[in-house]
Amino acid sequence: MKKWFVLVVMMVMPAIRLLAHTGFGEKPKLVVGIVVDQMRWDYLSRYYDQFGNDGIKRLINDGYSCDNCLINYVPTVTSIGHTSVYTGTTPAFHGICGNNYFVDDKEVYCCDDKTVDPVGSDNRKKGCMSPRNLLSTTIGDQLRMHTDFRSKVIGVSYKDRAAILPAGRSANGAYWLDTNNGCFISSTYYMKELPEWAEEFNETLQKNKAFKKLDSRIALDPLCGTITTDMAIAALKGEQLGKGEVTDMLCISYSQTDVIGHEWGTRGEHTDGAYLQLDKDIAKLLKALDEQVGEGNYLLFLTADHGGAHNYQWMIDHQMAAGAWIVKEDVLNSDLENYLKEKLGADLSIINGINSYRVYLNHSRIAQLGLDLEKVKETLIAYARRLPHVQFVMDFEKVNTWSVPDVIRSRALLGYHPQRSGDLLLVLETGWYDFWPSSSPVGTTHGSWNPYDAHIPLLFYGWKVEHGSTSREVHITDIAPTVCQMLHIQQTNACVGEAIGEVVK
Repeated sequence: MKKWFVLVVMMVMPAIRLLAHTGFGEKPKLVVGIVVDQMRWDYLSRYYDQFGNDGIKRLINDGYSCDNCLINYVPTVTSIGHTSVYTGTTPAFHGICGNNYFVDDKEVYCCDDKTVDPVGSDNRKKGCMSPRNLLSTTIGDQLRMHTDFRSKVIGVSYKDRAAILPAGRSANGAYWLDTNNGCFISSTYYMKELPEWAEEFNETLQKNKAFKKLDSRIALDPLCGTITTDMAIAALKGEQLGKGEVTDMLCISYSQTDVIGHEWGTRGEHTDGAYLQLDKDIAKLLKALDEQVGEGNYLLFLTADHGGAHNYQWMIDHQMAAGAWIVKEDVLNSDLENYLKEKLGADLSIINGINSYRVYLNHSRIAQLGLDLEKVKETLIAYARRLPHVQFVMDFEKVNTWSVPDVIRSRALLGYHPQRSGDLLLVLETGWYDFWPSSSPVGTTHGSWNPYDAHIPLLFYGWKVEHGSTSREVHITDIAPTVCQMLHIQQTNACVGEAIGEVVK
């Protein structure tokens, strides 16, 4: 009897192993990533009753919601957020340390690339862009390598950085809006000329009277999201995404929500209108995906690159602690320059700038003046500590030894790249944010560690996704490894996140 049992087990085990591994051969036809710029997590509940049944509410009701998804680095800004979603890592490793940052005392725009030319227009300022500053792979890069580059990966957005960075370095194409010429463009990093479907879309766009009337102000209108959706659908059809033998990927970012938020804040008719129109646009996108790829054949996620603070005056009007921290005021610059002259015999030329609460020192100028770098940092830290509403000031290189809360220390370290993140980090009191002369007095901004900037939505929907939700803390860096595990491909090459088990199962 025992021999017969052993024999049966030996015969059955290969079949069991085969069943256990059948999942490795199952893949969706298409992965769709959606990033909504400046979307706070609580907007899901704020607008839920106003959403239609076919857009965001469909993702909530039929998909899986991670209700406690946090950004685990600082600063919380657009280019970093988009990159971290798709790389599963942070500025410390992917190197995109801001929309703008300094390298060797020279300011760099995250996607600027003077070695390429624009495609689709002659606008070099808008079109000389590429992902060459990105140091790590994205989901799309891993997918392309896994399939020996047979998979197609496309990025679409109003903003160049929101189309380029998510799609990755090996993408087949990235398309963004040139508002000066009223068309979607790309660069020679990807192609020599626009594909026929993109040319046809631009021709249609040129005939859109509503678009032509808005011109460069398009991002302040919900129509910007509709145009982005239509371009994404054009790419879906034109590139025949999801129709091949391997999985393709479409990366879509909605930027109008960020521009509108900066202009009008988190409350009011403009922001309400933006999100209700976004819901309709996503419903339109889902319908196109159902028709082109088939319901259940695509895996989709929706998240944000960062949130946004409530307008400081709105908070003050309701008796809450908040305020505007003015960093460009002439009085501040004059006071700082006097302080530097008194303490160091130097002037403002030793500071390249302040960007997203980080102070960039001009190392070459400091060396030229024969100053000690550590003494310069100590002097500036002492000065910054005198400023109202500055809660902490840290030297990035010494943050591990400073008396600051762990939540700030860990996020500072994950957001720090030695060559691109500057020297000092300022942390303002809760409710306070930097306010530039060009800022809208009724608008908002973002960039801090606080939940209003760092708590973002995360919805998974479609292929192999069961309905449900979790309140367990997950991070923006967990999105990429989750998708990679569901696709059974290797994680991105600098991944620090973990696959979300409740989604993968």
